[in-house]
Amino acid sequence: MAKIAFVFPGQGAQAVGMGGDFFQIEACKKMLETASSKTGLDMASLCLEGPEDALSKTENTQPALLTASAMAFAAFREKSAIKPDFVAGHSLGEFTAVFSADGLSFGDAVGIVRKRGLYMSQATGGAMAAVLGLDAQSIEVVCKEVEGVYPANYNGDAQTVIAGGKEAIERAVPMLTEKGAKKVVRLNVSAAFHSPFMKPASEKLSADLDALDFKPLSAGLVNNVDAKIITSPEEARAGLKRQVTGAVRWTDTMRVLLENGVRTVVEFGPGKTLTGMFKRVDKTLVLCNIEDMASLEKTLEVLNQNA
Repeated sequence: MAKIAFVFPGQGAQAVGMGGDFFQIEACKKMLETASSKTGLDMASLCLEGPEDALSKTENTQPALLTASAMAFAAFREKSAIKPDFVAGHSLGEFTAVFSADGLSFGDAVGIVRKRGLYMSQATGGAMAAVLGLDAQSIEVVCKEVEGVYPANYNGDAQTVIAGGKEAIERAVPMLTEKGAKKVVRLNVSAAFHSPFMKPASEKLSADLDALDFKPLSAGLVNNVDAKIITSPEEARAGLKRQVTGAVRWTDTMRVLLENGVRTVVEFGPGKTLTGMFKRVDKTLVLCNIEDMASLEKTLEVLNQNA
């Protein structure tokens, strides 16, 4: 029987105005209040008005994006009883995925990602670059040859992101081009996320995660670090700890979902980054996204037709 997966985007998907359509829904109003109280930010203003330079700061982006994605999910829940067989999230989105599967309360989820964003923004130094058009295996070879460069995000056959020291990244670029990379694009980030450079952030976050009350998940979570289906609170907590310094294995995450019968994917939050990646893997999938009322209505129509 065909399965359905709910997926949640990570940093980079944020946009000024995100979630604004959902502000009048009672459940979403409460989420905005909770988010503001847990983070010390005016969450409604940050999501709706930005400004962009404030929204793009890691310590603000992460709780704001989680809030916008969670509101899209809450708006869907108000109108549909459809539950996912699996959930997954890209980097920060894994926290939203755990929330959606009842593993964390919304208050705990938004509070911990505010801390995660702060810790990651404090761990300065390093750089990241997207390698386009080169297979992951060849990229891994270069990472082994150049000390201080690590695969950070496996985003599909078309793109892998690397992270590491600025000089090490510069040394790796010509080697990647020589191996056949079509393009290597430096990313506008303040640090080398999803690499050992994030160890100080990981250590602080681990202690905070230990203090949270995780529940058994109501759907299988395909986690970032192992691309493995998990449901226990202990595994969810451990995966969120490890993904700060570990690579996001999104290519494998998609493969695991498809191998386990997923034929419909719904992305909650701004943009279509993740459904775009799924489309490149399999054009026959039913792909939906929910970021405003129009896309919510369209998704409900599609899901009812495919029920």
